[in-house]
Amino acid sequence: MNKTIRLVAIDQDGTLLDSHGQLSEKNSRAIRRAVAQGVMVIIATGKSQASGRAVMAALGLNAPGVFSQGLVITAADGSVLFEQGLASETAVSVINFAQTHQLPLLAYCGERMLAENPGKYTDLLHDHYREPKPEVVGSLIPWVGQITMNKLLISDEVTTARTRAALEQLVGDNAVVVQAVPHYLEVLPPNTSKGKGLRWLLAHLNIDPAEVLAIGDGENDLEMLESVGVGVAMGNAGTAVRAVANHVVATNDESGVAEAIETFVLNGEWRLEIE
Repeated sequence: MNKTIRLVAIDQDGTLLDSHGQLSEKNSRAIRRAVAQGVMVIIATGKSQASGRAVMAALGLNAPGVFSQGLVITAADGSVLFEQGLASETAVSVINFAQTHQLPLLAYCGERMLAENPGKYTDLLHDHYREPKPEVVGSLIPWVGQITMNKLLISDEVTTARTRAALEQLVGDNAVVVQAVPHYLEVLPPNTSKGKGLRWLLAHLNIDPAEVLAIGDGENDLEMLESVGVGVAMGNAGTAVRAVANHVVATNDESGVAEAIETFVLNGEWRLEIE
């Protein structure tokens, strides 16, 4: 028998949104047409629930979502279905690392964003990446154990590779370090990812991963693209992402998402043959 696409999972920054953080009319139109055909379209992003929900509202989407690299999964009404945070001991060690090296530090805590100090990277998260305005609270140490810290972000554009290696050695098997965008290294709980979050949601919805189209551009999208029926890489994606994808489309500044939806959903060019 043949299977068609029942759900489309779309990364946000670098994929759905252009390099200025804007949603193109072409992408919006393609998504609305897919929804009109009965296809569920969800946002699967490393960003917070608040940021993702704003984009969903602009698209008129009433659907579940995968946020904060799969650490927060919500139902269509916005209620939290699943949430995971860093262990307190791991959070403290990462916070101490950032403080010792005087690196900007931010925490994703559900719909709240906490920052130790105001500055360039706090503003960038809000102004460019459309996240909620981070609350400047001073040291994050007193917040550990008082609030769920889904993930921690450290900024170091000068010696990113060295800092990432040091972080990976520090956390060992107790956390995962990824980089979705140039400005932030993200520290996540172990055995978590956007791909795992999507699979959790698909099981909850009783949707076969083979009936899913996923579109992304970054390192944090690799597992997601590999785990579904059709994985599509954006034209601006890196080599590793392109290598695991079934198909490559135009860049995020050229409405590549619309191209993917038109090709694999609206035009029905893809069918999975099941023996």
